[in-house]
Amino acid sequence: MGRLLSKIALVMGILGLGLSMTAMPAEAGQSEVIIINKSNNQLAFYENGTLEKVFPVATGRKQSFTPEGKFSLVNKVKNRPWYKGNIPGGTPNNPLGARWLGIKVPGGWGRTSGNVYGMHGTNKPSSIGTFASSGCIRMYNEDVIWLYDRADQNIPVYITSSTSSFTALAQIYGVGKATAVAAGETFNDTLYYGSKGKSVKILQRNLHITADGLFGPKTLNAVKSFQKSNGLVVDGIVGPKTRAALFSK
Repeated sequence: MGRLLSKIALVMGILGLGLSMTAMPAEAGQSEVIIINKSNNQLAFYENGTLEKVFPVATGRKQSFTPEGKFSLVNKVKNRPWYKGNIPGGTPNNPLGARWLGIKVPGGWGRTSGNVYGMHGTNKPSSIGTFASSGCIRMYNEDVIWLYDRADQNIPVYITSSTSSFTALAQIYGVGKATAVAAGETFNDTLYYGSKGKSVKILQRNLHITADGLFGPKTLNAVKSFQKSNGLVVDGIVGPKTRAALFSK
């Protein structure tokens, strides 16, 4: 009888271990995630639970055009043709640019297969940072190529309109290692297109874009998007009011 009870205990222990190991992935934070915030037209990519990069984007001309919610990346295409206009993929006038990353959205086959809504390049780079699309998320071609090469299929894609930072959103969505960016860094300069140096790098880190220290087109678009989302004068100049809003977050 004693041996029988020991065997039963051993079997139950193995089953219990198996069940606990099965539950672990569900409890762990998501490690690779895309978050798109329509309020400031920015896209964040998290890899291994860490914020890797933030890109300026363009979203729908109307609030309802770009859907909001939790979706998944299901379709990746290089140089996708523009079927509606019969424009071959890879040509300079193709509005889908260099890459297509389609997301699964509830609806008909085209939506669920990732052929209707997606993140893609553009032949109109001046539209980045604005509300210009029919629902898709436009990116600079070099940015969408970077994302295409790193984002795996079936990862979550969250689209929202929020005043919260990406750090706060990542915590809400359960992304692991969601840490603050450029904590404690400030500057007192007035910055504008063409500015260079350390203060520009601090600005860029706080806007979650590549910190190269040069206030160029991408920084200008990011500043204007930030100003618009915070109810400031959209002039692209980082003066006292923009600095105050920037460092109050």
